[in-house]
Amino acid sequence: MSEAEEHPARKANLRKGWTTGACAAATTRAAYEALVRGQFPGTVAITLPGGARPSFALALEELGEGFARAGIIKDAGDDPDVTHGALVIARVSHGPPGSGVVFRAGEGVGTVTRAGLPLPPGEPAINPAPRRMIEAAIGEVARLYGLAGDATVEISIPGGEKIAEQTLNGRLGIVGGLSILGTTGIVVPFSCAAWIDTIHRGIDVARAAGLSHIAGSTGSTSEAAIKALHGLPEIALIEMGDFVGGMLKYLRTHAIAKVTIAGGFAKMTKLGQGFLDLHSRRGEVDLSWLAARCAKAGAGDDLIARAKTANSAREVLDLASAEGIDIGAAVAEAAWCTAAKVLRGSGIALEIAIFDRDGHLLARTPFLPVH
Repeated sequence: MSEAEEHPARKANLRKGWTTGACAAATTRAAYEALVRGQFPGTVAITLPGGARPSFALALEELGEGFARAGIIKDAGDDPDVTHGALVIARVSHGPPGSGVVFRAGEGVGTVTRAGLPLPPGEPAINPAPRRMIEAAIGEVARLYGLAGDATVEISIPGGEKIAEQTLNGRLGIVGGLSILGTTGIVVPFSCAAWIDTIHRGIDVARAAGLSHIAGSTGSTSEAAIKALHGLPEIALIEMGDFVGGMLKYLRTHAIAKVTIAGGFAKMTKLGQGFLDLHSRRGEVDLSWLAARCAKAGAGDDLIARAKTANSAREVLDLASAEGIDIGAAVAEAAWCTAAKVLRGSGIALEIAIFDRDGHLLARTPFLPVH
């Protein structure tokens, strides 16, 4: 666990950074200015959607026959962003009159291959907000020099295809590299906004593919187990991590016929308690709550007392299992009720599946429609 996770109050002291979208817009402006003026700026400033105007130093300058290339090294601040330190490059050339800004994917930038994402298949994975920032950056220079701003912009990130292996781009159908992301241009350390956005995009892709069943999992073990249990394709698997609330709230307005929430015993206990963010910083497993579930499942007074003073949810599970008490079923039922409250009125058939650390099924609710 990182220090920021242990001490969330310290997040206010963490340094913010810049998204790949902001870097792409800044490096595009620098390259376009060099293309027009024949000279690169010393530093380049862009206006972000919120009004801030940061300046960036250039790490690459190349002026050729009919094109200009500029590069900026991405600084993600104190966020553990996989693209921190990557070189974001824009190659800009003049476009035909009336063409506007045309986008191309260079080395290390992916291409969309599946429906359901904000861009159609075949388009470079440069998201709509970064595209608007890039267009605005070109527009600023074009107005200064009385130009129309018709340009072809190729964004590349050397090594991006390898970095993308650490992301969920492949599952979303983005091949060949990274996505150029960011709605505000600013990276807020540990905000987890990018992860939640990826959950939403995964649901969009599954819906566009016509899937009737998806499964959100808290980790790799439960994901592999639920995939095997239901024979699900990769596209149906949503890596929600701790953000079960972010997944369920999106499903309420972007429904799929059948939804499984899968996870380990401790995480599903927290869901049963009512938590929608399952991270430890949001709250701990309530052993008294678990002891009450043991009582509901028929445990005797001795087991109930030991459950209240146990060291962990795992210990309660072991104690209950040793006495033939199906605590897993009680937790799954409670978790279903918490999730169903979020999905109320959706008509989605909801299932909870709990697995142990080896991926063996501990408990499972039936698929029941949420009314």
